[in-house]
Amino acid sequence: MGKVYSVTQITSYLKSLIGRDAVLRALSVKGELSNVKYHSSGHIYFTIKDDGAAMSGVMFASDAYALDFELSNGMKVEITGAVGIYEKAGSYQIYAKKITKEGRGELYERYLALKAELEEMGMFAEQYKQPIPEYIKRLGVVTAPTGAAVRDIINIAKRRDPYIEIILYPAKVQGEGAAESVAQGIRVLDAAGVDVIIAGRGGGSIEDLWAFNERTVAEAIFNCSTPLISAVGHETDTTIADFAADLRAPTPSAAAELAVFDYDELISQLDGYREALRHEIERMLSTEKLRVREYGAALKEKRPDAVINAKKMRLADTENRMRRAMRETGMRDLARLERLQTTLPVLMRKRLDKARHDNAIYAERLKGVSPLEKLTMGYSYVSDEKGKNIRDARKLSEGDTINIYMLHGKVTADVKRIEEDEH
Repeated sequence: MGKVYSVTQITSYLKSLIGRDAVLRALSVKGELSNVKYHSSGHIYFTIKDDGAAMSGVMFASDAYALDFELSNGMKVEITGAVGIYEKAGSYQIYAKKITKEGRGELYERYLALKAELEEMGMFAEQYKQPIPEYIKRLGVVTAPTGAAVRDIINIAKRRDPYIEIILYPAKVQGEGAAESVAQGIRVLDAAGVDVIIAGRGGGSIEDLWAFNERTVAEAIFNCSTPLISAVGHETDTTIADFAADLRAPTPSAAAELAVFDYDELISQLDGYREALRHEIERMLSTEKLRVREYGAALKEKRPDAVINAKKMRLADTENRMRRAMRETGMRDLARLERLQTTLPVLMRKRLDKARHDNAIYAERLKGVSPLEKLTMGYSYVSDEKGKNIRDARKLSEGDTINIYMLHGKVTADVKRIEEDEH
């Protein structure tokens, strides 16, 4: 038995053989691009192919900056560079130094033509897009029954919601009859009453993804009454199914994230709402308890028995103050009375003597003006029948009746004659 070599040894040997080949160190190759991916580092990864074979390639950032156009799937190009071995993958690839554009491939031209036709028909219009429900119970998936795409969708959907029901339609997603299989899966799941449908597959070349660029798939998506998410290829791959769908996801994994709500996050939100509600209820109860205590205190102050007791207390205080005042006043009055008893006889005698003296003076004054006193002196008082004093003889006429008041009586007389003074 011969010598046994390691994989590394064989790969290194092949790399050295290719590296010594003058043709492979500097050559130009033409073909159609697919799987074009721009890396964040600036490197560009791609596949160049023709009808018979395909080869991986890379253009490093140090050379890619010189490109005056953007590489895209379906583009026909001529690449100048060197062919070498990529040891980690055990595959050969072309390291591009220069890329020139020749035109677009046949499949890509068909893609553009169908896209323009369907867009003109309004099949991609936003007005026909349906919103994706926020919470779903049944998820429909149209994809291959094996492969990374279906595993990613199921794993992520179940991780986000362990109770989600997933209905898989195992469609053929590549090769002859794939478009009809995908369209039929969409129609079946639409009739099954699922909440959302994910239609898609993993990445690949434009040929691998072509089933999702067919008219029959686009029409099935447009006619689907269930909200549909397309998830075809990787982030840089765009198919006609993406334009027709209600929502495009960059990958199948992202589609599962968009379709299925996060159960744990929802529970956490509900717990947060419950805690906030509890705090609000406790705050309201505390406020109401304080208000009840305030009302109770106010009611206690306004209770009839409390009011009566308060008035009784005030009345008792008033009575005590009055008693004290009366006692104090009584003592002051008693002292005053004792002083009066001592000084009253003297004061009364003085006042009585003064009153007698004043009365004697007033009596003499009255005596001087008293009519009776005048009558005793020989004077008389004359009045008419109505009692009006007559002091002037000219006020009388013959025949008038007069009253003459004199000492010890009144005389009524009729006027017979009137003699007037000559003065």
